[in-house]
Amino acid sequence: MNSEIRVRDPAWLTNHIFGTLQFYYPRCIDYRNGGYFQCYLDDGTICNNQTKHLVGTSRFIYVFSVGAMLRGDSWCLQAAEHGLSYLQNYHLDINNGGYFWKLNDNQVSVSNKYAYGHAFALLAASKAYQAGIPCASHLIDYIYNILDQYFWEPDHGLYLNEMNSDWSIINPYRGQNPNMHLCEAMISAYEATGNHKYLERAYILAYNVTLNLAQQSEGAIWEHYDPNWVIDWNYIETNKEMQQFRPQGFIPGHSIEWSKLLLLLERYKSESWMIERAVELYNSALKLGLDTEYGGIYYSIDREGKVLESDKYYWVMAEAIGASALLGTRLKAFTYWRNYDALFNYAWNYFIDKKRGGWYEKVNRFNQKVGNKKSPVTKTDYHPIVNCYETIRALTNL
Repeated sequence: MNSEIRVRDPAWLTNHIFGTLQFYYPRCIDYRNGGYFQCYLDDGTICNNQTKHLVGTSRFIYVFSVGAMLRGDSWCLQAAEHGLSYLQNYHLDINNGGYFWKLNDNQVSVSNKYAYGHAFALLAASKAYQAGIPCASHLIDYIYNILDQYFWEPDHGLYLNEMNSDWSIINPYRGQNPNMHLCEAMISAYEATGNHKYLERAYILAYNVTLNLAQQSEGAIWEHYDPNWVIDWNYIETNKEMQQFRPQGFIPGHSIEWSKLLLLLERYKSESWMIERAVELYNSALKLGLDTEYGGIYYSIDREGKVLESDKYYWVMAEAIGASALLGTRLKAFTYWRNYDALFNYAWNYFIDKKRGGWYEKVNRFNQKVGNKKSPVTKTDYHPIVNCYETIRALTNL
């Protein structure tokens, strides 16, 4: 694979996105019960036909909306509309407002409301509206208002994490992860509508996480906080299903993801600290997380800089590819494109299923694939698609 010719080519990246979408479509469409099937083995076999997760539903809406924007294919638009219908008919809490976290056979199985889930619902609605689905417009306003009413903590300029179904109980846990994805969703909402309130909210989130909160951890991005947004160094998530949303240690992939978001934000509201922090977060993440012996980026690092989890995850590689492309185009620096080529080659060799489409979820330190479940519930290859899409935008000034 000649990466310098191919993976920097917008046409190649577009084809790669559609190769990934076609791993899922049409098998992902649940025509009988609505929504999408959200769990797949390597060969595309559906491995769970009951669970419908708010994050998975929203991510599918997003990726099909991107497909519709890139090529205008009607099947992409119809697939996105199919998901929006399910979002409103089943995930929506018609009594109390907001969206349920998880359903099983169309019945609510986890009724709590999560800022993380609402971030992806907002992202999905924004991209669907951009793709040409008019009804998504009112969802953008609705979700923003729900977030503002129940999750927003104005004294801190951040969103709390979790409430129960009727909004009467607030979980004391606070996390940076939902605020990161809410920053992403707010940027997307601004791009879809041109309404500056979304851009201002994205700015506040980026400033407070990457500058204010990071002062507590010497400039790094820590995951866990108490109700006053003071670092909780000892928090360990015991609910296995929630560990992917509340990971232990420093997560190099999240520093890289923030680097990318700062570059996206800087397009519309440019301040010098954004580029400086983007470069710092990117470089520090690679310094700590890059496996110089076997390639790839470690998943998590402890406070002393030692590796906590040495597995390499698809989403970390995808975010590193996207951040490298945005830094390369913004700063016109060869080193970032060199990283981009190396990271994409690594993903090509170990993560990308060149025969059937899609990315494998993770490999161990020695680049051996872990398990035969390509796409567990919530994955949907959102991260590879969004980062290929943002790279296309950066290369073509879309």
